[in-house]
Amino acid sequence: MTDPLLPGDPAELGGYRLLGRLGQGGMGAVYLGEHPDGRLVAVKMIRPELAPDTEFRARFRSEVNRARQVPPFCTAEVLDADPDHPTPYLVVEYVDGPSLSAVIARNGPLGGGALHSVAVGVATALAAIHGASVIHRDLKPSNVLLAPGLPKVIDFGIARAFEATSRHTRTDQMVGTVAYMAPESIDNEHFGEVGPAADVFAWGAVITYAGTGRTPFRADSPTATAARILTQPPDLTGLPAPLRQVVARTLEKNPADRPTASELLQLLLDLDPGDKTELIRPELLQAAAAAQNNPRPHRRPRRLRRTVLAGLGVLALGAGGLFASHTAGGVSKTVNPAESAPAWQRADGGPALIDRLDRPAQWREWVEAEGRCLFANGRLEARTGMAPVFRCSGPSDPFAKDQAIRVGAAILTPGSCAAIWFRMVGTEGPLASLCETEVRLGLDTADGVTGEVQAALPSALGRVRRVEVLVRDQQATVSVDGAAVLTKQFGAAMPAAGRVTFGVLDAAISGNAHVAFTGAEVVAAASRSAAPSASGPRPRFADLTRGNVTSVATLHAYDPAHASAVLEPMLFLTGDAYCRAFQIDRSDDRCVHHAWMTESSNTKVTVPIAANAKYFTWEDPDGAVHMDAPEKGGTYPAGAKKFAQMFKKGEASMIAVTTEGGRITRMAVVYTP
Repeated sequence: MTDPLLPGDPAELGGYRLLGRLGQGGMGAVYLGEHPDGRLVAVKMIRPELAPDTEFRARFRSEVNRARQVPPFCTAEVLDADPDHPTPYLVVEYVDGPSLSAVIARNGPLGGGALHSVAVGVATALAAIHGASVIHRDLKPSNVLLAPGLPKVIDFGIARAFEATSRHTRTDQMVGTVAYMAPESIDNEHFGEVGPAADVFAWGAVITYAGTGRTPFRADSPTATAARILTQPPDLTGLPAPLRQVVARTLEKNPADRPTASELLQLLLDLDPGDKTELIRPELLQAAAAAQNNPRPHRRPRRLRRTVLAGLGVLALGAGGLFASHTAGGVSKTVNPAESAPAWQRADGGPALIDRLDRPAQWREWVEAEGRCLFANGRLEARTGMAPVFRCSGPSDPFAKDQAIRVGAAILTPGSCAAIWFRMVGTEGPLASLCETEVRLGLDTADGVTGEVQAALPSALGRVRRVEVLVRDQQATVSVDGAAVLTKQFGAAMPAAGRVTFGVLDAAISGNAHVAFTGAEVVAAASRSAAPSASGPRPRFADLTRGNVTSVATLHAYDPAHASAVLEPMLFLTGDAYCRAFQIDRSDDRCVHHAWMTESSNTKVTVPIAANAKYFTWEDPDGAVHMDAPEKGGTYPAGAKKFAQMFKKGEASMIAVTTEGGRITRMAVVYTP
């Protein structure tokens, strides 16, 4: 339901026309907005008192960038944001449906298939959110919207921006609604740090409320409720038995005893069909399957299904002729080998992964009986073993919408194919294969590769070829050495989002397929209709992979054993310098009153660490902290061992980094969680 705008409400924000009020929350006012192209969106305007806070803006910017990477599986997609606007705002997908809390208040508790649908939908959303390394932190019935067909979870990941704002959050104040808080959110001294398991606990409380009309630790006051969460078992009376057992597991006091979001989703899908089929819609089951994002490489033997070419064959009409292919089950474009690869441009601020593939970092080593992926000879080499297909263990970062993949690939033994999976969900997704004398493009499923189309190539055994896959909407184009050779329209079979990784196929069933990869780049590509950014110019970020540079960066992974780090370059500027970089009027509040501003590149790069690299922290030998020059990081020597201990939890931290010749020579702590 939309209410009229109030006196003092803006009529427009960031180019979005505001049509009415959807609500008011702790974050600020929520408006129904209209995009210039006519689409309806939800525009969340941050509370005005937070606008002058530099710390809040920096945290808000970081959390929004993370939230943008969450795939749209039962979540309201983050569409736009401007943390640097005089009144910061966030734009998300408009979900035309009531909240779970409103439905329960109006109609009473849910039951049967309706309850199970909500349970599966919210678990699906958590699996997608956690798969993008985001934590919701404020999951509650009012943040679950019951859209037609699919429940949608909103406001994920943003609570931390408020939690970390010291100027507006008292030290004894908790962010969230007590009835849905995990024990560690209330008392982390005894129950450990707040992580994804807290969202799983909140799921259990939300589903208890959905099925009974009350929370599992209900008491007369927030303080009494918190005490019951810390000390008493949950009251699950009224929940159906199979679901009650799953909910009980999610409400364990110890976070380690709760299932992960992916495990929770599998538990729900494995329940007896009699408890879930009545009202669960096919699109919800499809979203649930898509959200089960397993970053581990393929484990079980699989058979390859090659499309039989009946009478048509593959034509190779000389070195200067046409490469043509026609196969059942797909649409293949006939192209000239001289035709240039389709142009693409990285989406403004979109995610990117860059890795030389010369050492373990974003892609990792993996050895099993079915095959192995190891780093040797300065590249990633993949071999089959007992299985004809083997995937390397790659990054879990999901990519949605348009994207481009570039990688060098070499076929090292006859009958081998270098495989590139994209939009991969679990172990399935579109597959581009560079083989010894052809390129293939199809859909990898549990039954093998289906709908495959092919195009012939001259043999280049042992030579590195530059392969590019460009994905636009539901179509993919493969180019080799700068020439487009194959296009396929996947249609509805193309997943909405998924991971990218590499591997090997044994087309000859020899048991010894062997390929190599080098120099990987995966980016979100700008769509054909993308308009220029309304937030002003995007400045250049430091290229840590070459030359001699110094920059502040987010440290995502640190592996001293393999001398590698995964970094995300960022800007860490005074307010005045930030306004110059973004061409903001010098009279703007950000230029005058903000001591420091940050901007993330949203680009993860693997950078080698020099043998003589130096490490620094803010702590002096006596343990005192001295933060004199934040942009340069700590100045007290730490040593590689102490530095490794600081980051062993794998949480993203901010460091000042210096590289020489593309190798890290200095890392200094700026901020750790």
